[in-house]
Amino acid sequence: MHKKIWRWLPILLLVVSLIMGGCGTQQAASLDSGDSSTTQVNSTTTSTNMTQQFIDYVPRLEGKATVVMTVKGSPITIEVKGDEAPITAGNFVDLVKRGFYNGLVFHRVVREPQPFVVQGGDPKGNGTGGFVDPETSQDRNIPLEIQPQGADTPIYSQTFQTAGISVPPELTHTRGAVAMARSQMTDSASSQFYFALTELPFLDGSYAVFGQVTEGMEIVDEIQQGDRIDSAEVTQGVENLKT
Repeated sequence: MHKKIWRWLPILLLVVSLIMGGCGTQQAASLDSGDSSTTQVNSTTTSTNMTQQFIDYVPRLEGKATVVMTVKGSPITIEVKGDEAPITAGNFVDLVKRGFYNGLVFHRVVREPQPFVVQGGDPKGNGTGGFVDPETSQDRNIPLEIQPQGADTPIYSQTFQTAGISVPPELTHTRGAVAMARSQMTDSASSQFYFALTELPFLDGSYAVFGQVTEGMEIVDEIQQGDRIDSAEVTQGVENLKT
């Protein structure tokens, strides 16, 4: 047990500085510069009340879809799982369909001291950007959405720890899992996503997994910081996207 704790300790420290600290939207970046404890409580309360509004205006994926993302000329095939994460998956597929990810960089790649994540999807390229809806000129943020194992629907705007849920999620951080990055605020995810380079069980119940690499994981393993997404295309299941 002690060996396992020491094995994951360096990555646990990275979680604080990497995913929670700098991968959300511009709003999240300003949060990090101050005292986030009070802001987090207020944000969670507000976002819980606003969950229905999120559901009403954010695209949903009702079923599965396939996305092929090309990096340095090589394809990465992602199965996007709307059955377990309809809003998170719908947001991703909608952005792919818009061509939003084409040309964006992978701004953060962490393989040392242990394999962790490859992260991209920030239009600013520095970990502070997200998607601005051209129809509203507003940032599009989505709620934290995680479905407990055996449940019919996801829970929203709460981590499993906050919600007191002890079962694992339906979608876990296996190697090749695709999940949404966010700041400390639960409902701050926008366009940034990450590939899990190894199994990351300590992220389960705190970050929303919505897909899995089914082909091309060897391409993900070769991505370097600064590499760009050549293109991303929905090749199957676009009819399952509801806007």
